[in-house]
Amino acid sequence: MKHKRASRGILASFTLRGAVALICLIWTIPTIGLLISSFRELNHIMTSGWWTVFRTPLDFSQYTLENYRRVISAHGLGNAFLNSVTATVPSTLIPITVAAFAAYALAWMRFPGRDMLFTLIVWLIVIPLQMTLIPLLRIYVALKLSGTFPGIWLAHTGFGIPLAVYLLYSFISQIPRELIEAATVDGASHFQIFTQVVLRLSTPAIASFAVFQFLWVWNDLLVSLVFLGTSQDVATMTVVLTELVGTRGQDWHLLTSGAFVSMAVPLLVFFSLQRYFVRGILAGSVKG
Repeated sequence: MKHKRASRGILASFTLRGAVALICLIWTIPTIGLLISSFRELNHIMTSGWWTVFRTPLDFSQYTLENYRRVISAHGLGNAFLNSVTATVPSTLIPITVAAFAAYALAWMRFPGRDMLFTLIVWLIVIPLQMTLIPLLRIYVALKLSGTFPGIWLAHTGFGIPLAVYLLYSFISQIPRELIEAATVDGASHFQIFTQVVLRLSTPAIASFAVFQFLWVWNDLLVSLVFLGTSQDVATMTVVLTELVGTRGQDWHLLTSGAFVSMAVPLLVFFSLQRYFVRGILAGSVKG
């Protein structure tokens, strides 16, 4: 009887792993096709499917780097890549810094109106982003922030802080009270407790929001288009790729190359921090 149960358990385990592997393979097939197409010439793309390269995978004459050279240099994607980095990195670091301080204050400091403030922050999460664009744009035009990187940093900071505070609060509030009380007895100030105790224990939640915010800002089109515009000096990759689709809609070899350039950094960031992302998302759901 035990032997049958063990056999069934092993069979179920193999079946589950096989199903997961199959789903992952199906999920990644479009990305594989995109990558292969980005290294093929236009006439090859138009006359045969990307899977035909597997007939002679070692025939390197069917591959070319010219697509990447053209899309990066001639079509301005290289400069747009730098603009995206310039817009994304501060738009990720600033909300994390502000939200971490705010989450600690809401979790472990007592002050009038704390509960009302936290409720207001939660309400801000559900407000549609589109409702704020016109009022903010009028303010930006008056302050001459439209079309500047500080403007996009402030916009993404404002849009990202409510969710960041909520996520970090869910994690920081679960830190054992004994640790905070022990640090207080030792004479540590709130700032010392935050920097030396809370930050070290909150790495999963902080990394989780960093991944979420980075991917959102990097792939953003609406906010970048409204607050930065289409000027080549400040246009991000999403804006340039949108224009490329409009002007080069038939040039699949350029579109696939540009798309994969834009995908490379988010994929690298996500896979580097995915274990923290999962732990941070689950923070506060269970105790222990």
